[in-house]
Amino acid sequence: MSSITLPDDLALEAGGRIVLVVLDGLGGLPHPETGLTELETARTPHMDDLARRATLGAHVPVAPGVTPGSGPAHLALFGYDPVRALIGRGVLSALGVGFDLRPGDLAARLNLATFDAEGRVSDRRAGRPSDDEARRVVARVVDGLRAPEGVEVHLIPEKEHRVVLVVRGEGLRAELGDTDPQREGRPALPVEPLAPEAAATARLVQDLLDQARALLADEPAANGFLARGFATYEPYPGFAERYRLRAHAAAKYPMYRGVAKLVGMEVREVPADAASTVDVLERAYDDFDFHFVHFKDPDSRGHDGDFEGKVAAIEEVDALLPRIEALAPDVLIVTGDHSTPALYREHSWHPVPTLIRSPWARPSGERFGEAACRGGDLGVFRGLDMMALALAHARRLEKYGA
Repeated sequence: MSSITLPDDLALEAGGRIVLVVLDGLGGLPHPETGLTELETARTPHMDDLARRATLGAHVPVAPGVTPGSGPAHLALFGYDPVRALIGRGVLSALGVGFDLRPGDLAARLNLATFDAEGRVSDRRAGRPSDDEARRVVARVVDGLRAPEGVEVHLIPEKEHRVVLVVRGEGLRAELGDTDPQREGRPALPVEPLAPEAAATARLVQDLLDQARALLADEPAANGFLARGFATYEPYPGFAERYRLRAHAAAKYPMYRGVAKLVGMEVREVPADAASTVDVLERAYDDFDFHFVHFKDPDSRGHDGDFEGKVAAIEEVDALLPRIEALAPDVLIVTGDHSTPALYREHSWHPVPTLIRSPWARPSGERFGEAACRGGDLGVFRGLDMMALALAHARRLEKYGA
């Protein structure tokens, strides 16, 4: 019986250059008044032009009916099974802010939050403080926090209300429940061990969160933390090892840089906005075989329930596509990591529109949108197969068998 692993064992050293453009949360639902999704509503002349030269389809990030988080959705796009290779958001965030994680480190994603006098969460994001305000509040906690002997505790501001917790010590376990109740008006959940072996770690983390609440008791807004996405760090086999690709990421938000670093992509610069994301791509373009280019705003507007705002965010990326095409990548993929319909206001399970433009594409549509992609040449396929398709279109996979 063959022990070959696909597509890894067919990957070739030479071939075309690949650019993967990800509009976070791209997929949507039809507006009740027009019957058109955000992508279908947007004026996207450049995406539509690409669609006429591309093969179209829609990918399922994890499995039919399963709503993915951002971490597993991106892992699938990069060819890592999002079920077997699931990693908590804490590790992705820690890597994204540039923390030098070591095997066995425990990481979690924290939200600065507002607690009322009865201990209920009145704002899960503490009013979205500025980066400077978040740094000030976190510094207060760092100055007063006391950890047990042999344990190191690191708190790193990430962006606005987002903070990364890293705990370093012996025998730490990640089988811990989130403390975020997901709704205002409820108290934070206790740190529950999800396995008997994690009980000591649960007590340690709960003590750290309790200390933070006490240290921030006089803060009017950011007076505590909510924790989620606990994970211990173990290195993954990277793009160079699996696909023989030198890979690069251009992404504004730390979490997406983190998942890119996890799979061996290099991050040279941190862009400030959509336009500077393309600046970063242009400066790094000649040094790499594969580029991951991430745009966050469509997802953010979807979470806000802002249909027109998401339309505008998609149009902003469309206007930047000529600069990406001018680099002449052999393969250009435009897709999302998951769907975040503005009408739903959350991630959803709906398949994500995808186009792949290469000299070997079989064009199958006139424009880029959900309806056109459902009827495209690729049909509905697994996000896990995206890298095999990218490598094939770049002529970086040898033939399988005689």
